[in-house]
Amino acid sequence: MIEPLLLTTVQVSTFDGERSLSGASGFFFERDGRVFLATSRHVVIDAPSGHVPSHLRIEYHNNPQNLAQSTVLSVPLYNDGAPLWRQGTDGGGEVDVAAIELDRQALGADAPLCAFTPDHLQDSLADIEVGTSVLVVGFPLGFHDTLHHLPVARRAGIASAFGLRFQGQGYFLTDGRTHRGISGAPVVMRRPDDGSPLPWTLLGVHSARMDIGSRDLQLDESLGLNCAWYADILLTLTEPAAP
Repeated sequence: MIEPLLLTTVQVSTFDGERSLSGASGFFFERDGRVFLATSRHVVIDAPSGHVPSHLRIEYHNNPQNLAQSTVLSVPLYNDGAPLWRQGTDGGGEVDVAAIELDRQALGADAPLCAFTPDHLQDSLADIEVGTSVLVVGFPLGFHDTLHHLPVARRAGIASAFGLRFQGQGYFLTDGRTHRGISGAPVVMRRPDDGSPLPWTLLGVHSARMDIGSRDLQLDESLGLNCAWYADILLTLTEPAAP
């Protein structure tokens, strides 16, 4: 049996036309029968670095009887020049999380997708203690089980006061080894087994490693800390569009 958590997360590749740009991670989020791909906003657009892909490609399983079989779905990012993804802001500015709705029919009725839902979000932020063990599930440097098309999980810990926006921004810190390619990965905490097929709490969306400009690159190691944006932003990003 495959751990359902590993089926929530997919490898994301960005393209400008047919030109490959970058790799990242993303995960499925389902709400009211609609399926979204959630990832970091800088995966879909990062104007300061000139990263403006035209579409994404995600690889996912399409045969529940054979995990060695997968398919690729192309996800356009624009329609007549208008962005198809949703992003949000809060009191600290832009939030580095994006959600884009997927065509359920294009995914296929038999695709063994596992998706987080609003029920997987943490109700009380005060219940998460500093030092709590979490997993970051994704594709660091693109590394994964290429035979079964499954991500890997890195262990980390909550490194800042959970529920308090670190330095006024909408994220918290984790302490763990991460690499390029894991942007957009879900940050999850095991919940008591209640018979649910996906007994995990979705706490955040991994964004990037944190560093400080004053670090001496010759003398000082990197902090080993990472930014993870609070996952409850997905409730805003997946609300039904206004009529």
